[in-house]
Amino acid sequence: MLELGKILENRPVAKDIYEMVLEAPEIAKAARPGQFVNLRLSDKLDPLLRRPISLHGIDPEKGTITMLYLIVGKGTAMMRDMEAGAVVDVLGPLGNGWNCDFEGRYAVLIGGGIGIAPLYPLAKALAEAGKTVELIVGAKNKEYLTDLSLYETLGVRVTVTTDDGSAGIKGFVTEALANSIQEKICDYIYACGPLPMLKFVEKLAIANKKPGQVSTESHMGCGLGICLLCPSKVTAGGYKRTCTDGPVFEIGELDYE
Repeated sequence: MLELGKILENRPVAKDIYEMVLEAPEIAKAARPGQFVNLRLSDKLDPLLRRPISLHGIDPEKGTITMLYLIVGKGTAMMRDMEAGAVVDVLGPLGNGWNCDFEGRYAVLIGGGIGIAPLYPLAKALAEAGKTVELIVGAKNKEYLTDLSLYETLGVRVTVTTDDGSAGIKGFVTEALANSIQEKICDYIYACGPLPMLKFVEKLAIANKKPGQVSTESHMGCGLGICLLCPSKVTAGGYKRTCTDGPVFEIGELDYE
């Protein structure tokens, strides 16, 4: 659906990372964890395409959605400069969300960089379903870490890894995942982040026979499966559209080669 969303808040939360809260009651009522929205940032031809942004928060009671985004180009720089009170053309909710119903009790959520964005609604849904949740978050350094207290408020066990060791454990999220698997406390894996990270997460999961899902990052134009700008290669052969067949896929479904 199309909805005109009013910006309630747009603020920096970490280095080059901003959080935008939109009043969009119809989308907030329909959205599920793992879905995304496509924002039209201008009524001009530049930029021509909408910008896909994961849903970091969904509050149907307040009628709001929250987006966490990293400044990487012209589109996200335009988002950064938008002020409270402005109206944004929003298309959504789009894509397939996370499956929160799995056998077992212990879920490990892995977010690499801005891949943490769609994990909060998931953690909230899992906690409300009585699951035990661990979040493993990775960043370049402590400056790129967002506030993790909202996860801790849910009772989530939080493990931080940074490339330089400036916060948490020095190393990568896959090393922390391997520890959880070795402790025999991991029943299901959810991951979102860059493709190299997802590749290694899946390698670990498959080797240890752990089911799960991954959410892949991709350049999505229309968000409706029409423009064909977001193909994801799959192990069964051929490609699937990230926007409509994903962005969430089963572990083992994607071909990273």
